[in-house]
Parts: sequence; C-alpha cells; structure tokens
Amino acid sequence: MVTAEPSVSPAELGLDPTRLGYLDEHLQRYVSDGRLAGTLVLVARHGEVAHFQAAGMADLARRTPVKRDTIFRIYSMSKPVTSIALMQLYERGLMQIDDPVEKYIPEFEGMRVFSMGSYPNFITHRPARLMTVRDLLSHQSGLTYGFIARTNIDAAYRELEVDAGGKGRSLKDMIATLSTLPLEFSPGDHWNYSVSTDVCGYLVEVISGQRFDDYLQANIFDPLGMVDTGFFVPPAKQPRFAANYSVDPKIGLRLIDDPEHSAYLHQPTYLSGGGGLVSTATDYFRFAQALCNDGELEGARIIGRKTLELMTSNHLPDGADLMNHALGRWAETTFSGIGFGLGFSVTLDPAQAQVSGTPGEFAWGGAASTAFWIDPVEELVVVFMTQLMPSTQYNIRRELRSIVYSALTH
Repeated sequence: MVTAEPSVSPAELGLDPTRLGYLDEHLQRYVSDGRLAGTLVLVARHGEVAHFQAAGMADLARRTPVKRDTIFRIYSMSKPVTSIALMQLYERGLMQIDDPVEKYIPEFEGMRVFSMGSYPNFITHRPARLMTVRDLLSHQSGLTYGFIARTNIDAAYRELEVDAGGKGRSLKDMIATLSTLPLEFSPGDHWNYSVSTDVCGYLVEVISGQRFDDYLQANIFDPLGMVDTGFFVPPAKQPRFAANYSVDPKIGLRLIDDPEHSAYLHQPTYLSGGGGLVSTATDYFRFAQALCNDGELEGARIIGRKTLELMTSNHLPDGADLMNHALGRWAETTFSGIGFGLGFSVTLDPAQAQVSGTPGEFAWGGAASTAFWIDPVEELVVVFMTQLMPSTQYNIRRELRSIVYSALTH
C-alpha cells in the first residue's frame, strides 16, 4: 500500500537527504520570520515517500501545530480533480472535448463577445466560433474571474458575485448569470484564468446525472482512499482544520478565516469545481501519485493512460507558452516556458521558465499558496501545504523546486 509515511531512505530513491533537509531549513525560516504560520511538504519518488515534514502552526491563536493530517483549503488545486472527473465522462463516450458547450448547457447558446461598455450596457459582437469543452478545460473559453479586476467584464462578475456562484449560490445560478454576460474574447483566441472549471463541475452534473460532490466521492475520493477531501469540514474533523491568513504590513499575519467559525464547516450550496475543496497532504498525494502512475493507484484506476497523456499535453495553439497566449497575467504559475493542458500547467522549457524542472512536468496551485507538481520522467511527486493568501505573496513555489531538484542524485 502506498502510504504517506516515509518507509524508504531518500538515498535509496535517488535523493540526497542533506539537500532534502534544505527544505526544512528554508520553510522554518519562513515560519520563524513570521511570513508563514505553518507549512507541510511531502516529496515522493518512484511511488515512495522520501520526505514528509511539518513546521509551525496550523492555528496561531490556539497554538495548534501543523501535523501530517492537518486539513487545508486547497482552492484551485480543486481544478485538476474536477478536470479528471470530466475526462472520466469523456472516457465513457458521454462527451467529446471538441463538443460545443451549448450542447450540454443550452443557456450558453448565443453567447456574445465584449466590444465596449460597462455593465449592464455592453456592446457586443458574435464570437468567431463556439465555445468547446476543451476551451473550458484549458481556460481558453473567454470566461474570466471577477477578482482579477482587469476589465469591465471582471467588474460585472464582481457585481453579480459570479465567482461565488452568483447571488443564488448554486452551480445552476452561476450558469444562469454567466449566460447574461459577454465573453472577454472569442473562444480559443487567448488564455485567461477563469470560472471555466466551475462550469466543468456543472458539466459533470449534467452529463453524469449525479450531484457534483456525489460524483467526486464515488469516482475519485473513495477509489483512491481520499478520506479527508470534500467541500466542507465535518464537525469531528474541525480540530484538524487550519486557519487562513493574509499579510498585513502593520501587524504581519492577519487571520482571514477562523477554523472554528469558517464557512467551510457547513455543506455549501455552491460546489465550486474551481476552488471549493479542502484536503490533506496525504489525500492529495494519493491523487497526485495516481496521476504519476499513469492514472492508477493500488489497483484503482481513475483515468486512462492515453487520456492523461492528452490532458498533460500543451493545448495552447501552435505550441505557444502562456507568455505568448495569455490575456491577463494572473495564474497559479509563471508564464514563460509554461504551457497549459486540460486542467494542469505543463512545463515546456525549463530554461525559458528559468527554473529547474523537466519538459512534460505538470502542476497547479491554490490561492492560499498550496502547490503540487508531478514529474513523470523523474517519477517525482511534490505536495506543499500552507495557508496564506494571495499565492503571489512570496516566490516560495519556485524556491521549493530549486531545492527539490537539487536533491536528485540519479
């Protein structure tokens, strides 16, 4: 059984234990300096955990330390899970990625593209082509996020609370609201981080006929033994739930979500496939290791090998990277040398990205600075958990990469 407990020495896995120790030194500096409350990092190679170390506090006020079973808000690390769920339906022949989205969501028929104006008085034009399922999975749909705060469409999203599911706080309400707004651009013309993966979650419901959370439980969480992953934290698990913080220039870390009074303690009406899940490092490792194993863990296959190859290929046109195809500059990744697949960033050129890595490595992160990456060539999985918003506050993800890759010996 694949466990999150180190059972093999790092040296046996081709990792220098001294250099892996740099991880703990580096993360402890973040904690000691008061930049992060606590951290948890897991490094696995060849399917075995080589390093799993906590530092600092999950809850500063209550002096609760980070432990291996601490529950974290993973925000956009929900996106790969949702993308796998939708592609499971592709594998059953229930949809194709080049299908128009309006085939499954009639409300999206006749969607138009922004030309000028502000809400509710937009001037629009027809898109060059229809939005497809692939556009949603690869963030080339023309949708956006309100929090990006770059355009008048973003402003309309904020006014109508689209990022939170619309004023009705449901997937159905979000779809209804989106259908009244123009797209930022014609589908396929650009890459733009957006609520596209929330729409993917709605597609899972429509195509499968199941509630989104029930579908994830039956088809991903239960098969992989992800016992602490879901859309809310049950009462019995609340003591393991971490606090969430931001940085205040005057006082340092500022509490923004108290784990004893969090909205995450209640079943939500809006099941956000783009950012709604909570999880543990152990659970997410099991998900990531399944993907590193071509879609299977301990006999439970959640996705086919060739489907995963399709998902982790670069789907930006003409092999472009995000620097050349993205409209905005907000994402859970850097842009140069990085492409995008169906739910993951994909490393194209480490030299262009200016960070250690391997072409074909795929990854993503969450708004509270969590991150993971999978290197199929090196058979390497890394999961990093902390709780600090926004994820752009520090360059910690790239720092972790430089340390982990420096530890590889063979």
